Amino acid sequence: MPALLALTAVAWLASLILAPVLPVPVAGMVYALGSRICHQRPDRSFHLFAAQLPVCARCAGIYAGAALGLVLALNRAMRERLFPSSARMLLVVGALPTLMTLIAEWSGAWAGGNAVRAAAGVWLGVASALVVGRAAATLHYGGCEPRRPIASNRPFTHI
Repeated sequence: MPALLALTAVAWLASLILAPVLPVPVAGMVYALGSRICHQRPDRSFHLFAAQLPVCARCAGIYAGAALGLVLALNRAMRERLFPSSARMLLVVGALPTLMTLIAEWSGAWAGGNAVRAAAGVWLGVASALVVGRAAATLHYGGCEPRRPIASNRPFTHI
């Protein structure tokens, strides 16, 4: 399961980066999906070959971080080394850079740049992916015991 998550995250990141050069029907789907999850403002997005990417710089950073985090989570030793604290603490620490850039932008103290937005998003993506990757690594459906039958709550009726 973790390998499938990592593969999906890497494929999504690749489709975001390659969208400007993908065949039109495929690129159209990627841009349509991007429009559902991101504001796609041109001034806040990276451009490749003079074409805007399907998501903004912050979202691109989050997806890049998620792909990186899920690939790192495939290795159990690496996952444990990168995940020494609780999931909540990891998410809070990972979200701090993004939160700081948002507060600075909304307060008008900083106009921001796309590279900084993306770099801040990477930390949030890595933290989120490590939490998801660790949870997915604990799923062992094949080793689950079958459920025991339970008595019905309905009163017994004679036929």
